[in-house]
Amino acid sequence: NRYAIMQDMFLGGRRIKQVVNYQRVDELQEIVKEFSYRVTKEECLDLPDKVYMRREFDMTKEQKKAYEEMRQMAISFFEEGSASTTSVITQLLRLHQISCGHLPLDGGKDIIEFENRRLHNLGEVLDETRGKVIIWANYIHDIDNIKKFLEKKYGLDSFVTYYGRTKDKERADALQLFQDLDSPVRFFLGNTQTGGYGITLTAANTVIYYSNNYDLEKRIQSEDRAHRIGQRNPVTYVDLVCKNTVDEKIITALRNKINIARAITGDDWRQWI
Repeated sequence: NRYAIMQDMFLGGRRIKQVVNYQRVDELQEIVKEFSYRVTKEECLDLPDKVYMRREFDMTKEQKKAYEEMRQMAISFFEEGSASTTSVITQLLRLHQISCGHLPLDGGKDIIEFENRRLHNLGEVLDETRGKVIIWANYIHDIDNIKKFLEKKYGLDSFVTYYGRTKDKERADALQLFQDLDSPVRFFLGNTQTGGYGITLTAANTVIYYSNNYDLEKRIQSEDRAHRIGQRNPVTYVDLVCKNTVDEKIITALRNKINIARAITGDDWRQWI
């Protein structure tokens, strides 16, 4: 391809080409500038500020043991041969899941639970926050745990969900209830894979990332569900961060607008593990 840098990847047993970077961008811009006009959101919209915060906490002893064992296993695996972007991200995923307090086994049929402090810290942030709140969680297991927590502490009518298991009719109702300032619904709980695109959640000016997705586009898009036309207040984004884990590196990369897959392709994978 003249402008796109392609990389082979395997999906469902098939080899496909994926765009991982671009080249000769100046030449491409010259070709299309006669037919296009680009402005950024900051240039054309008068929106309030974004404020970023981190809520940090330590791993439990149980987590530390499992995390270090998985980390050493990953290092041994990669030192045996060349590490691909896909294999590094798979190991990052496992380490991240441990930092979130669980690890799926046997294709997700069984899940090991670790004592962890993430849910407790979510509760503390919610206690310190007024008004409606968006909670993004990357893993369905996390969403299930948060649902139980919110129901026990705030009541069944205090939240709506918006993720893969939420039916279409329920999604429409969830949006309406959350955006209604007179509704008892205070919390919008979902994942960025499903709820990160195209919907309006301006009733909230606090967004909590209980656990992050590695996809930079999903992070940017999910931030903008609250930060768009109709938002009148500064929007605060809170990342829950498990210290001394890949959690820290992933959040820093996403906040700095770094695509993790591309960074691994060009950098030493050891800095991520």
